[in-house]
Amino acid sequence: MSPTIAVAHYPEGAGHATRMLAIANALRDRGAEVLLAGGGAGTEFVSLHGYDEFEPTTVDYIDTYQGGSLGQVLTRSVPASARRVSDYVDWLAETDPDALVTDDMFAAMAASRTDVPLYVLKHDVPGLYRDPVERSGARFHTAFQSAVTRKFFYPAVWPPAAIDPDCATRIPPVSLEGDERVREAADVVLVPSHYSEFDRLAVELERRGHDVLDVGGDGWEPVASLLPYIRDADVVVCSGYSTVMDAAVAGTPCVVWPETDEQEAVAEQLARADVEGFAVVDDLLDVLDAVKSPPAATPSENGADAVAETVIDDLAASAVGAASSADDAAPVPVADGGRPMTRRSAALFDGGKGLSFAVRTLLGVGLSVRDVRTRLVERAERAAASTLSTVLAAAVLAQRFVTRGWARP
Repeated sequence: MSPTIAVAHYPEGAGHATRMLAIANALRDRGAEVLLAGGGAGTEFVSLHGYDEFEPTTVDYIDTYQGGSLGQVLTRSVPASARRVSDYVDWLAETDPDALVTDDMFAAMAASRTDVPLYVLKHDVPGLYRDPVERSGARFHTAFQSAVTRKFFYPAVWPPAAIDPDCATRIPPVSLEGDERVREAADVVLVPSHYSEFDRLAVELERRGHDVLDVGGDGWEPVASLLPYIRDADVVVCSGYSTVMDAAVAGTPCVVWPETDEQEAVAEQLARADVEGFAVVDDLLDVLDAVKSPPAATPSENGADAVAETVIDDLAASAVGAASSADDAAPVPVADGGRPMTRRSAALFDGGKGLSFAVRTLLGVGLSVRDVRTRLVERAERAAASTLSTVLAAAVLAQRFVTRGWARP
């Protein structure tokens, strides 16, 4: 019998949706029934692939902070985070999938609470963050998700590096395949991120005789996949990691012009390892020079296939959930004739221990990721951390906004 697998993506930014769509399609190609969830900025791309998506409460820290205030973050986005987890809990309980694959920490929390076997995809690891508050937040996310997941997939373009989490299963870059015909031929494809703007670059390239496709331009409408356009191009210019992975899978030379600190950290990893096919630049003139003489590149395998194969094989080899469900329902003895509590209830109300652990994890006090994984592996501790992590994660994000504003790789 084919497994039913839920796939959930983080709501901010189309890159999250396209990565998880790549995995959803790879799972479907292997015979799985796939359920999609996530909402937010990626909904349009999901519909282009024929999925009917469940849309939990959207968490939009960009809008509430940059277009509002810290007060709106605390009064709108923080409660929305809790509602998003609750929505996912209800959805997972209703659909009862055999597993969940996600890059959304809120979905991971819900899987931990409902005992749905979890597989996490994550590339924004602590080593990509320079700001101590941002790094602490990434450390917390990585520690929590690595503790509750069966596999922690880490898509990387560069070879093994010091920033790689020791809990991770490295996979090739993940890219959303597409078989549509390219509707607009171009030898240079420009893919700006939320924080970059390539209008002037497009003008300068066209003045030099290039056929340019700017997917951030006013005349561009979203397509099911950018990969065919990148494959047909001579070179792609981008800021963020999603397009870096697309270029690696396509085997198209890529010029990386980072804008945010996290994007600069990605660029540093590419430059430090001298990764084939990539040139890192600092300004417009450097971009023009790199486009004129792009680096040689060869195609990479698509990590979406590795994720799908691992999940399918793992589920086939396991009797998922039967023993743990029976254990969850067992009563926990209490003294003095008090009312028995289930193990899950006891874990959820073990606030002191869970809070202490979560705060120390957040601050990185004396705990490596391996320590965190060991400490969180017991079911009671996992559930307690799950209950508290929504508020803690929101607090980390709020602190980020105070110091720097939102940024992502």
